[in-house]
Amino acid sequence: MATKRVVITGANGQLGQALQRTCPEWAEVIPLHRSDCDVTDPDAVAAQILPLQPAIILHCAAWTNVDACERDPLQAYRINALGVQHVAAIAQRVGAHLIMISTNYVFDGESAEPYHEFASPHPINVYGWSKLMGEEAARALCPHHTIVRTAMLYDRTSRNFVTTVLRLAREQSVLRMVYDQFGNPTFTDDLARALWTLASKGVYGTYHLVNSGHASWYDWARAIVQIADLPVAVEPIPASAYQRAARPPRNGVLTSLAAPALGITLPDWEDALRRCLRGES
Repeated sequence: MATKRVVITGANGQLGQALQRTCPEWAEVIPLHRSDCDVTDPDAVAAQILPLQPAIILHCAAWTNVDACERDPLQAYRINALGVQHVAAIAQRVGAHLIMISTNYVFDGESAEPYHEFASPHPINVYGWSKLMGEEAARALCPHHTIVRTAMLYDRTSRNFVTTVLRLAREQSVLRMVYDQFGNPTFTDDLARALWTLASKGVYGTYHLVNSGHASWYDWARAIVQIADLPVAVEPIPASAYQRAARPPRNGVLTSLAAPALGITLPDWEDALRRCLRGES
């Protein structure tokens, strides 16, 4: 495969770092950190990306603090919706393939079944709405676009649920975790490899990419402390006992019809968690 220039926005985030760790030989990666490219500023986006003339833009830059988005909706829309609009417009100008990372929070979580790519979005919080508006901007402005929805991302070192549980398990004797909200814990390295496969195939449309299987926050926390062999109890609590600014979807579980049709599947979430905690990719 011929070498292609690939710009990664949000390159200092956990997914951006994973994409750099798993970069294939055909990709000439140019990482753009937040300090390099403020996606809320269209002039800054144009100044950074236009001269590079990338073949692919992996747009990972986002504001993913769900509760903070609820408290500051305007900033959420500036980054997660307007930011995509600016990047998508430049992708269209240079003829780049735009791959935008979205979220399971575009769904309301009221379904009894996992959400596939053709289920109707209906967010219930600001974060979900801002990401859905970003999806719509990408679809409207860039004909060569791929929307990838994922969920519950983690790696071994960034600030995320896994590293938070490990820290709390060393500080407390009992952890209380929500048992009645569900999703797909997804290891960034597995997602990154799947994204590189999508990019190499040059396919467009909407895809759900998550580690297979699903878990509640309680299930996930129990697996973390068991694999890490930490002597701490994990107790289940209902979501109603945990006060948050934003209401997450009860059922945030994703499944995919589109990715397996291309031969793309991600490993089981518990296998991924073991690899992550052992320092394996």
